[in-house]
Amino acid sequence: MPTKILSQHLGQGNKAIIKAAFIGAPLPLCSCGVIPVATELRRSGASAPATSAFLVATPETGVDSVSVSYALLGPVLAIYRPVTAILSAIFTGMIVATTKDTFAENKTNNTKNKPTSCCVSKAVAIEPEPEKVISACCASKTKVVKQTFMAKTLMGVRYSATQLIDDLVRWLLLGLLFATAVRTFVPTSFLLSYGSGLTAMLVMIAMSIPMYICATASTPIAAGFIMAGISPGTALVFMMAGPATNISTLGVIKSEMGGSVLIKYLLGISISAITFGLILDWGLVYFMIDISQQMQHSHELLPFWFGLTCVVILVFLAVKPLRKLLI
Repeated sequence: MPTKILSQHLGQGNKAIIKAAFIGAPLPLCSCGVIPVATELRRSGASAPATSAFLVATPETGVDSVSVSYALLGPVLAIYRPVTAILSAIFTGMIVATTKDTFAENKTNNTKNKPTSCCVSKAVAIEPEPEKVISACCASKTKVVKQTFMAKTLMGVRYSATQLIDDLVRWLLLGLLFATAVRTFVPTSFLLSYGSGLTAMLVMIAMSIPMYICATASTPIAAGFIMAGISPGTALVFMMAGPATNISTLGVIKSEMGGSVLIKYLLGISISAITFGLILDWGLVYFMIDISQQMQHSHELLPFWFGLTCVVILVFLAVKPLRKLLI
């Protein structure tokens, strides 16, 4: 999806915030992968609230993280998680909208008299259009390469079999080890006392904000938290705050949109994560839903031979020397 098309719909107003949340939610971009896209949107004319909403919704969920959530956490969180990501993005964008957007104007004035050059060397852009040549401002040529449906499909399969696996496997292993260690050495009574509620969620917020982790990779860690005895609502706080905030993202927000936007960005994420976490815990108790039981029995949804085949494929792709023999 070209950045220019996105920037046309992410200008001023509440509609732009809502559009940014819905556009960003399905995109499979990680916490750092979303930064250059959001920066380009901002510099192409997107408002600070819309950019903030995009920065929240995109790393918090995606088509890949929803499927992993269904496999590891069950259907309830697989549905609840993307809904909360979109709503928290809209809420954060609305809070940022209360800030007067003068930072971009000052930045523009500071760079107004600097010399610029439009001369560029040859560049290659990939779009699903017939091959053509476009003249640039200094007589250089931009070649648009036709990309077929099959080429896009193969690119997606390669991404899921390489980069996505590399991002997921280490955290899956860490989550399982964490759950095993906690269940073995930490008393259950301790987890039941401090594994839920507002205090536990505030601690999770403080731990998640500086952490770099994407939505897909945060899912196994959250599963480990729940298996260890922490409430699903507290684990949800981790899955919302972790991907949406990290040191790189916060630095870019301050640089591109100012310190006041950064403070309201963190405030919006924190309030929405804790609120939706508390609602989730209350709803599970009210409707008598046991998330941990859904996680334990999710393997019964698939035939044994199919699950075993998937395990073999996962192990093969996770071991890079073996994977490079085929991919």
